[in-house]
Amino acid sequence: MKTSIIVYALCIGMAGVASAQVAAKAYPSKPIRFVVGFGAGGGNDMIARTVSRKLTDSLGQQVIVDNRPGGAGIVAAVMVAKAPPDGYTLFAGSISTLATNVSMHAKLPYDPIRDFAPVTVTTMSPYVLAINPSVPVTSLKDFVALAKSTGRKFNYASAGTGGGNHLSQELFKTMAGIDMVHVPYKGAAEQTTALIVGEVQMSFIQVQVVLPQVRAGRLKGLGITSAQRLAIAPDLPTIAEAAVPGYEATSWQGVVVPAGTPRAIVERLHVEIAKALHAPDVKERMTAEGSTPGGITPAAFAAFIKSETAKWANVVKLSGAKAE
Repeated sequence: MKTSIIVYALCIGMAGVASAQVAAKAYPSKPIRFVVGFGAGGGNDMIARTVSRKLTDSLGQQVIVDNRPGGAGIVAAVMVAKAPPDGYTLFAGSISTLATNVSMHAKLPYDPIRDFAPVTVTTMSPYVLAINPSVPVTSLKDFVALAKSTGRKFNYASAGTGGGNHLSQELFKTMAGIDMVHVPYKGAAEQTTALIVGEVQMSFIQVQVVLPQVRAGRLKGLGITSAQRLAIAPDLPTIAEAAVPGYEATSWQGVVVPAGTPRAIVERLHVEIAKALHAPDVKERMTAEGSTPGGITPAAFAAFIKSETAKWANVVKLSGAKAE
């Protein structure tokens, strides 16, 4: 009796695998929706549109970008988590939607680990630590010393509470041993403007946004948050080498699909997206913007999400940051 049950179970399992393989072989047979949790024109949106164009060509089906802004990406994340796990709904996730939101929200309506199957990282981008020209320093070491000695606190801007941009600066504060006042804005454009006009004295800003301002003399760049210097800005030292040993923080984005999506489909998407990211035109553009194309395996991406979630949970705890 037991033997027959085991044989029956094995047959059912093999049938399920065969069915998944057949489905994957026929995939895709209709248009694919690529959900972005932010408005058109932002970093997530631009990368999603770049990838969608390449996937449309390689998969032979239209990949349509669907912008669903709201709740710092939460609205879109919930939508994708509830979508059928058939490979026809992709999510342009980010460091906030897949890692930091877990610690920032007491009742997050989705679980990044439980509700999604990771496909791959699409891009990784450091920030530039920039200051207003009125701050009388020319090096990061001098800035840290001034922040420690001054009788008043410096203000620093973020592109919004709880995202990678905000928490990267909180980590910098902690590791540098300085105290600054957080002033959140509604995005990178407002954040950059606030620094230029002097509403705040310091901010971490995306490379492609801040370098033109530094080169025009509107801002001073003191350091880069990545572990290595950037080829497009070789004179900018890393924060770790300039003043805060061990410091590293990187913004990242990646593609996930609803949990339960057949492995063969996840693997197919991974192969095609990695190929898109390393196409000469895409790679050249990303590198010129200070970004590194992704393409790691689904398993590696899953491990990365877990490690990033733990890292930023500790920063949230130390900083006392709360979602607004």
